[in-house]
Amino acid sequence: MIISRTPLRMSFVGGGSDMPEFYRRHRGAVVSTAIDKYVYVNINRKFDGGIRLAYSKTEEIDAVSEIEHRLFKATFERIGLRGGVEIATIADIPSRGTGLGSSSTFTVGLINAVFAYLGSHVSAEKLGRLACEIEIERCGEPIGKQDQYAAAFGGLNLIEFNADDSVQVTPIIMPQDRREAFERRVLVFYTGLTRSASGILRQQSEAVAGDGAKREALTRMVGLAYAFRDALQEADFDGAGDILHENWALKKSLASGITSADIDGWYEAGMRAGAQGGKLLGAGAGGFLAFLAPPDRHAAIRAALPALRSVTFRFDPLGSRIIFYNPTTLEAVPLPDPRAGP
Repeated sequence: MIISRTPLRMSFVGGGSDMPEFYRRHRGAVVSTAIDKYVYVNINRKFDGGIRLAYSKTEEIDAVSEIEHRLFKATFERIGLRGGVEIATIADIPSRGTGLGSSSTFTVGLINAVFAYLGSHVSAEKLGRLACEIEIERCGEPIGKQDQYAAAFGGLNLIEFNADDSVQVTPIIMPQDRREAFERRVLVFYTGLTRSASGILRQQSEAVAGDGAKREALTRMVGLAYAFRDALQEADFDGAGDILHENWALKKSLASGITSADIDGWYEAGMRAGAQGGKLLGAGAGGFLAFLAPPDRHAAIRAALPALRSVTFRFDPLGSRIIFYNPTTLEAVPLPDPRAGP
């Protein structure tokens, strides 16, 4: 039996610039952090040679070609896993459609667990790259690249997206006390609204490709990602709040459906109660609403948002990890060559 644990992520500034329609013409950049909420993937040998997959539903099939779940199927095909396995997944919080990068986190964790099952270690860079290939190229998801690399690497990072499709992950260097001071300023609420990011991201991508003003807005958001990094390193948390506020205003201009009257009302109530900036996590339209605010204003902000549930997130310095490995259960499994592929 093998178990991988992979963190979800919280994105602050620059979201949307990780889409290929943008970064292949203009360099993209985001600031995000892994958080202490996880997706777990458990893989074990199945005695009868079939395939059993347990997620929101259960699939019992005999061959890879019969798998319904697109990410499972694409991962099996890409890595060369033929069958004889049982895989189950669980998450710490309801993660689908909440803006925490759950789909990519699952894909990264699945790849990591499968490679360990095949007796091979895989680097964080390769985890991120393969997850992007599986989600974007093989499954055709209209998404960006930040979530895969955030889940694979962990930590608080500036992630840059280059025209040649390469990705550079650079940790934001801060003394521990400064990092903890920043973390204490983050206040997150669950809106209770869930949505599919694909439609919003597809609309955003098409709009940015065809609208110079929207491209200019996204270019400004890339600049804000670097400014946000600098503000954190200089302990200018008030300035970081202002940057987050500007980023959210620009984000809302990229596509319809990113926000709503309810979301705008909650955001404005939080700002009136003392927040310095905020945003919806992920593509928009629901999920989690995050603010930056001095800790002494958190109680007032919570009181101003009685309809929302406050949720505590801590930063996680680690990316996807194998937390349980018992290879003795894998004897006699017909395994493909784990060195196959890039």
